[in-house]
Amino acid sequence: MCQLLGMNCATPTDITFSFRGFSQRAGITSDHADGFGIAFFEDKACRLFVDNQSAVESPIAELVRNYPIKSRNVIAHIRKATQGKINLENSHPFSRELWGRQWIFAHNGDLHEYFPVLSGRFTPVGNTDSERAFCYLLDQLVKRFGYDEPSLDQVFELLAEVSPAIAEHGTFNFCLSNGQALFSYAITKLHWLVREYPFRPAQLIDIDVEVDFSQVTTPKDRVAVITTEPLTQNEEWTAFQPGEMILFKEGAKFRSQLTRVDRLERERLDPSLKRVTKADLY
Repeated sequence: MCQLLGMNCATPTDITFSFRGFSQRAGITSDHADGFGIAFFEDKACRLFVDNQSAVESPIAELVRNYPIKSRNVIAHIRKATQGKINLENSHPFSRELWGRQWIFAHNGDLHEYFPVLSGRFTPVGNTDSERAFCYLLDQLVKRFGYDEPSLDQVFELLAEVSPAIAEHGTFNFCLSNGQALFSYAITKLHWLVREYPFRPAQLIDIDVEVDFSQVTTPKDRVAVITTEPLTQNEEWTAFQPGEMILFKEGAKFRSQLTRVDRLERERLDPSLKRVTKADLY
C-alpha cells in the first residue's frame, strides 16, 4: 500500500528534512515507487506537485528535497498502486475547491468494491478508490452544511461520523486539509509527533541525515508531523489507535476521537481486543 506524510505548523515551516527521509521509501528503503505528490498550502490555495515517477527518480521530488518551501499545512504521498493505472490522474494528493478554499486529500489503503453514489459536484478524474472516497467526503460536507462554511469542529465531527462506514470496505488511513488545519484518520498504521521548544536533534531512519532543530527554530515554532511509519530513530512517535481521528492545529494535537470500528476488523488488527467485549462503545 501507499505511505502518507503530513505536517501542521504554528508558523510557516519547510518539510525538506522529513521529505528527504520519506522519499527514500519510494524505491530505496521500500518499494512505494508508483508515483508521488506533495501539496503546500498558502492560506486558501496551495502548490500541488504530482508525478507518476517515483519520489527517488522524479526531478520534481529532487526540487522539493532541496527547495525549502514554507507552509503551515503540507500533505505528501508515495504510491504503491493497488487500484488504478500508474499515471498522473491517479497520483495523490487530490485537490478540489469547496467554500472558496482548496481541499487536499491523500489516502493509504485499499477499499474493495467501493463505488459510492456521488452527487456529480465532485467527480473523480482518475479511477482509484481513494479519489472516489475523497469526492464522497466532500459530497457529505456539502450535504450537511450547504453554502455555509462549517467550523473545524463541525468538519471533524462529520468526518468522524462518515469515515468508519468507508473503512468497512477495507483499509482507510488518510490526511485531509483545507489550509486551516490537518485532519488525520487511521484504521491500521499512522504515527505522529510534535516538535516544540526546547527543540532537539533528530536523526532520520531511512538516510544518514541529522538536524539539530534547536539551531534552526525559534521558541514560537511548533510542528506536528504525521506519517505512516516513524521517520526518525531518536524521537518518540505515537501510534494512532484503530479508528482514531485527530485534528492538528497550530502544530499541536487539537482534538481526537475514537470512532466506532467494526469489532471483527479491530480484532483482526489487534488480537488483544478480543478480550474487550464493550470496546464497541467508543
